Amino acid sequence: MVGVVIEIDDPTDPRVADFFHLNDPELRRRQEAEGEGLLVAEGTLVIRQLLQSPYGVRSLLLTTRGLADLAADLEGLDVPIHLVTQPAMTAVTGFHFHRGALAAADRRPPTGLDEVIAAADLLVVVEGVNDNENLGALFRNAAAFGAGGVVLDRTSADPLYRRSIRVSMGQTLRLPFARVASAPAAIADLRAAGFEVLALTPDAGAEDVGEVAARPRQAVVVGAEGPGLTAAALAAVDRRVRIPMAMGVDSLNVATAAAVALSRLARRVDRSG
Repeated sequence: MVGVVIEIDDPTDPRVADFFHLNDPELRRRQEAEGEGLLVAEGTLVIRQLLQSPYGVRSLLLTTRGLADLAADLEGLDVPIHLVTQPAMTAVTGFHFHRGALAAADRRPPTGLDEVIAAADLLVVVEGVNDNENLGALFRNAAAFGAGGVVLDRTSADPLYRRSIRVSMGQTLRLPFARVASAPAAIADLRAAGFEVLALTPDAGAEDVGEVAARPRQAVVVGAEGPGLTAAALAAVDRRVRIPMAMGVDSLNVATAAAVALSRLARRVDRSG
């Protein structure tokens, strides 16, 4: 049975402060810098992923439709459930949100690189991907092809930003990730731990990724669209690999490219679900 549902009529009610001005990224960054440490999941599908993740839910903001959709999932969950009309949802969040369900959760202490390495045999290393939607899609693809974690350099976007979570369909909440100072240093650590590290590049001189055999432990390194990987990252890897493409097409979206590469290397993926 769903716990106590609190009806909210005033969009400035401090009880729903977790959801104020969600369309203001600068405010969210300031809150994170000041240690508030919140993340927000939107939509019923993503909230279901949140409820199965290690992140502790703080509160929910739901319309009648959202409450009906999530009723079974919220049984036994002892957190404030705030019920609002659609106009009030818009007034609270600062934008016209149609999905009817928002959840706020506490962030967790950062996961260390050693912990991510220990739990995976296929990893993705990300350098300079600062677009939230690209990063979210990359996480979704990494999860789909059995990667056990993601390693992000300090210049990459926040995987727990609302848009990243949404585009990943909640996989940024489920897939372990570590933040590192630099991709080349992390690559060195991965190689020391027994990973074969492959840099994905459009360079015509790179090996065809389809001809690279899966090994017990591998990591795929991807960079931002346009500049690609830094020279230091390329120099640090074991091998450079490419995706063969039709004449006149020189590259793919970073998330798509990672998906193609991971599909060639994926193994031990449980497809029973």
